[in-house]
Amino acid sequence: MIDLWNAPHRTSPLVGEVRIPGSKSLTNRWLVLAAIASEPSRINHPLRARDTLLMAGALSSLGVAVEDDGESFIVTPGPLTGPSEVDCGLAGTVMRFVPPVAALAHGNIRFDGDPHARVRPMNQIIQSLRDLSIEISDEGRGTLPFTVHGKGFVAGNTVTLDASASSQFVSALLLAGCRYDSGITVIHSGGALPSMPHIEMSVEVLRHVGVQVDVDITDEFNAKWTVQPKIPAGFNVTVEPDLSNAAPFIAAALVCGGSVTIPDWPTETNQAGDALRNLLALMGAHVTRVGNDVTFTGTGVINGIDVDLHDVGELSPVIAALCALANSPSQLRGIGHLRGHETDRLAALATEINNLGGDVTETSDGLIINPKKLHNGQFATYSDHRMAMAGAVLGLAIDGLVIENIETTSKTLPDFAGMWMHLVSQ
Repeated sequence: MIDLWNAPHRTSPLVGEVRIPGSKSLTNRWLVLAAIASEPSRINHPLRARDTLLMAGALSSLGVAVEDDGESFIVTPGPLTGPSEVDCGLAGTVMRFVPPVAALAHGNIRFDGDPHARVRPMNQIIQSLRDLSIEISDEGRGTLPFTVHGKGFVAGNTVTLDASASSQFVSALLLAGCRYDSGITVIHSGGALPSMPHIEMSVEVLRHVGVQVDVDITDEFNAKWTVQPKIPAGFNVTVEPDLSNAAPFIAAALVCGGSVTIPDWPTETNQAGDALRNLLALMGAHVTRVGNDVTFTGTGVINGIDVDLHDVGELSPVIAALCALANSPSQLRGIGHLRGHETDRLAALATEINNLGGDVTETSDGLIINPKKLHNGQFATYSDHRMAMAGAVLGLAIDGLVIENIETTSKTLPDFAGMWMHLVSQ
């Protein structure tokens, strides 16, 4: 069933402040580490959205207690046991991070998810666990659904894989690998490794809990990580705001003119969303920091860009929307891996913008966007939260744009529509 949302249109400058909830990427990494720690942990200001609740549910199904006291997730590890069923939804972090943890459980753990989750690449995780002597039943699909037959331990070893389809393959093995008897060494050899900041984030959280991680990166085609065996101690952390979720709100300042301020922007972070400060400056924004607050100011004029988004691919949908409204052509490169995300994001963006009168051409690794006057119509989201956010940005400039299933944004930002309306109606 398709729900339709009339995207708000605005022709005057806006001024607003938007407080962004916690990072999905960090919340789910902390949840995984808390589940395999030696004692309870507290995760303060976590994101409460579909992906993080699915992660909490997945870990709970393995015997981990996850309590939400309104301010924090309190995670109490327990013996990891099956049999159990894990609902991955459409969350890449759940379908990829949890199987290496499930390998530590006693019993059979079956993984499945939303229909589109069954076409997302999983074979690198499945084969890597088999290389570590873990039995997995997938009927040769290399995708969901599959069953991990846990033995209660993983000896650990060296695994070599091609993680060019998703950096999550590497992060998944690193996070659980500290609990493998001899740790783990993960070698990437293959195509260009995407989204390196997300792997750096995984290394950082492991080191935060005292796990030794050695990194040897030759280039984007060859890299090695070695995680020494250690049971993490319990911890107390506060989750940073999800900077990638800030993208549509600060994009509004460029489309409408005016300014949008994001409080509590970290001064140092591995989040991909931190690149927005430079990307939007290239597109014409004036970016300033006062204390912990970062303000993006636009004039309503947007510059086209030629940029490689390989390491920050999740920002591409909103950037593409801005490019479609720019005053000159753009080329977004290095994002061929987005074809394996919640949907084929390159095809989806090209299709939907062109349906509105745009001129977007797919390349082997990105998009060429020639701005044209856009008209109203219906914007499909393909159950992809980033597509829905891109549609909202376009709606600011297109009177009468209707977006399908805006609530798909609940995957990472439960009240996106309410926050958006509050900002653009001020």
